[in-house]
This record gives sequence, structure tokens and C-alpha cells, in this order.
Amino acid sequence: MQTISMLINGEACTAEGGHTFERRNPLDGQVATTAPAASVADALRAVDAAAAAFPAWSELGPNARRALLNSAAQALEAKMDQFCAAMAAETGASAIWAGFNVHLAAGVLREAAALTTQISGELIPSDVPGNLAMAVRQPAGVVLGMAPWNAPVILGVRAIAVPLACGNTVVLKGSELCPATHGLIIAALQEAGLPRGVVNFITNAPADAAPVVEAMIAHPAVRRVNFTGSTTVGKLIAATCARHLKPAVLELGGKAPALVLADADLDVAVAAVAFGAFANSGQICMSTERIIVDAAIADEFVARLAAKAASLPLGDPRLGPVVLGSVVDQRAVERCNRLIDDALSKGAKLLCGGRAESTLMPATLLDHVTPEMLIYSEESFGPVKGIVRVDGDEAALACANDNAYGLSSAIFSRDVARALRLSRRVEAGICHINGATVHDEPQMPFGGVKGSGYGHFGGKAGIEAFTDLRWVTVQAAARAYPF
Repeated sequence: MQTISMLINGEACTAEGGHTFERRNPLDGQVATTAPAASVADALRAVDAAAAAFPAWSELGPNARRALLNSAAQALEAKMDQFCAAMAAETGASAIWAGFNVHLAAGVLREAAALTTQISGELIPSDVPGNLAMAVRQPAGVVLGMAPWNAPVILGVRAIAVPLACGNTVVLKGSELCPATHGLIIAALQEAGLPRGVVNFITNAPADAAPVVEAMIAHPAVRRVNFTGSTTVGKLIAATCARHLKPAVLELGGKAPALVLADADLDVAVAAVAFGAFANSGQICMSTERIIVDAAIADEFVARLAAKAASLPLGDPRLGPVVLGSVVDQRAVERCNRLIDDALSKGAKLLCGGRAESTLMPATLLDHVTPEMLIYSEESFGPVKGIVRVDGDEAALACANDNAYGLSSAIFSRDVARALRLSRRVEAGICHINGATVHDEPQMPFGGVKGSGYGHFGGKAGIEAFTDLRWVTVQAAARAYPF
């Protein structure tokens, strides 16, 4: 067990009244972390500190910000062992997943560092003689970032890295399910030498989330909000931001389809679908949730995929290397068991895995899934995946789009032109041809459509999200006015 602190104006602190909450390990129920339970007053202090630090940070030169972010990337990587231990204790994540998180998150910081000199504008021709018209991008102000537990280092860093690169100051609201993991991110940034108040960190008890978030969004200094999490909560965040006219970037739920066409290379498809479906026990927003396979090759593909899934090591990540560790809590087990029971009662065939009693859930595949089954449309967010057999490309496309979500997708075909034509019609913000649905790089525009949210993280798209675009003119010659 460890006890962590918040960070407000560069000082480690407890919550008002010394209130705390506990995060317990999902496997054995032991207390993993004791964290401050911030009050609304604590949250507002964090925003005030960020607002006070904004003028100086926004005026700091781009290369100075670049150096600090690069130093933070090094400090983050140096904490690899601590991140692995914290993620295993708080969320049951495997060391493979924790290591991937740290590696990619360091890349996010380095990409943000590289962006500091790319926050540019343009000259726009004006019809007014002697008028120099410019579109310029400037820091927006205080950015509130809210990151989830499932990819905690990647998404925690993503919530704040590009905002910092753009000259904003930030408040990170840590997840109630992994407060120590998110706290390690803040520790790395502090070790890098960021000035006081530029980065602030609060944690809150689950019951206090709504008033704490509402108060921060309402604060006049908060100019941008970003949230990664469920669509249900994302809608609440969006409604709150709308009431206060605060722009938001929302990356929400997903039900990513993988379309395996009749001419697919089955070795490639099996490897990519298995990774996309079962990395971090399927608890990734981009996880392959619908495996849509052409009937012409379905029997062979399904047999190969089932053999691959059944071979994936499952166990307590604290005891040794595994692919599938624990899912996040017993509610995830109950949700997945409900989907399995419903599908089997309606005619699906269980290929491997099955119901679980503990949070150690095996890789589970259900074949012959139909629209009447809950798993056809509901996000499992666990290691339980449905296979839908279809006849032809058009049926595969219709199945892929027959869903409320639209984050990631994949198409497998030896004919790349055929796959590209199909990709244009897939209703998703991301489409990978002959690659897994789980794929992220710091410089790429990451975002979804439909129920998966709006706005983009990553690269120049992130600059657009976390800066204000202003029109500035200089009248350099005498101008005639009508009166």
C-alpha cells in the first residue's frame, strides 16, 4: 500500500480536512493506494494556481518548453518499474501493458516537445490596401485534463502534454481507479523542473467526482477541457462544457470492427485481431470488439484465431509475465458474463474461454453472433469478443457501421486498393488496413465520430485543439474611411 499526495502550486498537499479514499487491488481486495479526496475548494485552488502560472509559462520561449518536456520524458522512463508495480496493484495490468504505456507516453512528451516550434499561423491576403492580416495561434489558458485507468500513463500524459507545449497550464484530475499511477506522471514532470503551478494534480473520491468536475469546468480560468472515458460520462462532460461555453475534446467508448475479407492473408489477420482484441484484456478504447469475417474463409480463420486466443497466458501480473492480467473489477466480470450468457442462449457458439468467477478472465470468443445478441452492439470492454459471419464486402461494411460508436477499425485484404475504397465508407475516425485496431502514435490525429466523441489529440491536430486562433491586422498605410 502507498499513500500519495496531490500537487497544487508546486506543493505536495492533502485534501481539505485530510479526507482520503482507498483504491483496492481487483484480485485480492487489498488496499493498493490511499489518496486525497479533494473537495470543491481543493479543485478550485488547483485551477487558481494554474491561472496564476499561465502568464509566465505562456511567454516562455518554445525551446525552453521543449527542453522541459524532453526532460520529463526521461524522468518518466526512469520510473518504469514504479509504473509497472502501480498498474499491477491498482488495475491488475500486465507488465507488458505497463511497459508499453510508459514507452508510448514518453513518446507523447517528446512529440509535444517537438511541437513547441510548430505553433504557427499564416498571412491572409486582405482587400484593404496596406493591411497586413494574420491568423495567429495563442495559448488558450488553463486546460483541465481527465484521464481514465485503462491506459493510464499514455492517456494521463496525453491529457496534458500538448496543452503544455502550446503554452497552457494544466490541472490533471487523476482517475479514482489509479491515483498512484497518475501521480507518478506528475512526479516525473516535477523532477523535470516545470515551474510552480504549471502542472497541478488532484484526486477525488468517486462520490465527489460530479461536483468537483462541475466546479472546475465552471471556473472562468478554465478555457479547454479534455476527457477520455465512457460515452455515458462523456455526454455529461459535454453537457457541462456546453452550459459554460467551454470547448472540449472527448475521446469516448468504442466497438471497433475488424473486417476480414475473403482475400485476407490469414496469418496477418489472426495476429492483428488477437492483439487488437486481447491486449490489456480488451480494456482499450480501440480494442477489436466485432470480428467480421467473410463466410468464404470463416471456418479456417476462426479455427486459427481460437487456437491463438486459447494459448494466451492468463494470471496475476504481480507473480510473473502474462498477456492477460486481471480486469479492473468484479463489475467488468459481471458485464462480460452477462454478454456470454445472452449470446449462448441465442445460439452463439463458445470457441474458447467462457464465464469467469474472478477478475482473471480468459480470452473468450463467441462465434455466429447475430444482431439479436447483446454483444453485437454493446461494448464488452473485456476479453470477450464476438465473431459475425457475413457474405461479401458490402455485408461486412454494413455490419461494421451498424453501431453507435466510431473510433477505430481495421480491414484485412491482400488487395490494398479494394481495402482503401472500403475504408472511405467505414464510419470511424481511424481505419488501419492490414493492421490491428489498437494502434497509436503521438504524432497522429487521434479521435472518433458518432458516439466515440469529437475533437482530436495528437500532432498538429492537438495544436488546433489547445490554442485559440486569432485574427490580427496591422494597417501599414493610410486608409480611406467612408466618413
